[in-house]
Amino acid sequence: MDLLALTEQLLGIRSTADRPDDLRRALDFVLDVVGPGFTVERFEAGGKPSALLYVGERRPHFRVIFNAHLDVVPGADEQFRPRRDGDRLIGRGAQDMKLSALVLATVFRDVAGRLPYPIGLQLVTDEEVGGRDGTRHQLEQGVTASFVVIGEHSALRVVAESKGLVTVRLHAVGRAAHSAYQWLGDNALLKVMRAVDGVLTAYPVAGEEEWRTTVNVARISSANQALNQVPADATAWLDVRFPPEDADFTGRSREEIAAHFTALCPPGVTAAVDHVEPPHRADPSGPDLLALQRAARAQGYSGDLLRKHGAADSRFYFQRGIDAVIFGVGGDGQHGPDEHADLTTVEPYRRALIAFLEGIA
Repeated sequence: MDLLALTEQLLGIRSTADRPDDLRRALDFVLDVVGPGFTVERFEAGGKPSALLYVGERRPHFRVIFNAHLDVVPGADEQFRPRRDGDRLIGRGAQDMKLSALVLATVFRDVAGRLPYPIGLQLVTDEEVGGRDGTRHQLEQGVTASFVVIGEHSALRVVAESKGLVTVRLHAVGRAAHSAYQWLGDNALLKVMRAVDGVLTAYPVAGEEEWRTTVNVARISSANQALNQVPADATAWLDVRFPPEDADFTGRSREEIAAHFTALCPPGVTAAVDHVEPPHRADPSGPDLLALQRAARAQGYSGDLLRKHGAADSRFYFQRGIDAVIFGVGGDGQHGPDEHADLTTVEPYRRALIAFLEGIA
């Protein structure tokens, strides 16, 4: 009950990316929950604070890192006034992932000092906007680990794979003309629409859950403002999600991916890649992953492996050859108006984490 009361207080902090003071409040709140007796390294990049906690005066190579993000996506005012409905704790961040963050923090507080190996608690405040100023920044500052548990929601299952992300622009150049004399112009919007058709032929819109590369057409626009003018330019914005095994994307440079998309387009349309985020995969037969599954099963849960279609901070560890998994409480409604955590999973989650840490010792 003390943990739930703390969670309700944390849920009341509107820690969205546009509220830097509240990001700091959320971080300081969890640091206060952990309390004294630990080294606290503070980091900041891009205006986003983060922290790393451990036992001892010098940062070690961590046997295990617990990773938690304390930022949330925006929501209505009432979503920051948490409430309980039976076994559901309702509020923005209840499932994603403030409750799991506090469980990770209290388990770290209670057991880190008696483990025969070093464990770290990594608290970040920018996961919902990309994670580059939190987890990635800390790794760039030399933080290392053998295994990472990220407390995103999973209902005590283990997420061992996540998709990567690419943002692509398809740009067409045409020739302006009066719309009554179309033959004197070259419609760039039509070009880019044909290009989108070519891309979607290669990557059809998914009608059901599939573990494959998907492309979302987010926007098509032109600088043209006149109805009676042939557009001379047009751009389509694409959001691409790809699994680790897709060799057209994994390990490829921006230039190589841009060439791949340009080849799918008709003449006169070129692709540019604005951003590439790698996928994530942990070894499903790795001893730490198997130990975490055993710990979940000992609490009556399946510990089954899951795949995550969205990107997560685990990708930054994957880039460095470090196995990272997602393992958190249950719930539903992530980023929606009815987001909630399943309170029946909290105590089994806490016990599973402790059993895992003690088991690998």
